[in-house]
Amino acid sequence: MSRVRIDHETGCWIWTGPTSGTTGRGAGYPRMSLGGQTVAVHIAMWTNEHGYIPGKKELDHKCRNRLCVNPNPDHLEMVTRKRNAIRREEAKRMRCEEVQP
Repeated sequence: MSRVRIDHETGCWIWTGPTSGTTGRGAGYPRMSLGGQTVAVHIAMWTNEHGYIPGKKELDHKCRNRLCVNPNPDHLEMVTRKRNAIRREEAKRMRCEEVQP
């Protein structure tokens, strides 16, 4: 938690430590060393709070903030890969609509 800044307006727990960089799979997600391996912080936080994530599930940032590591279900939700992809596309579409006059 020493690398987490709480945004009291959004409720997001913003990771201030290292990330996975800006390109490639998993770009922009918080990373930390755990047991000698580099892991995604949001996954470690979820697992610590809620337990194991089954192989066919993944975590969706409902708050749409990749740097958020808040394991609360208002911020992270365990979903299927398909559901996560659908939500990601919906969020992209919403951002495009907001930008256009």
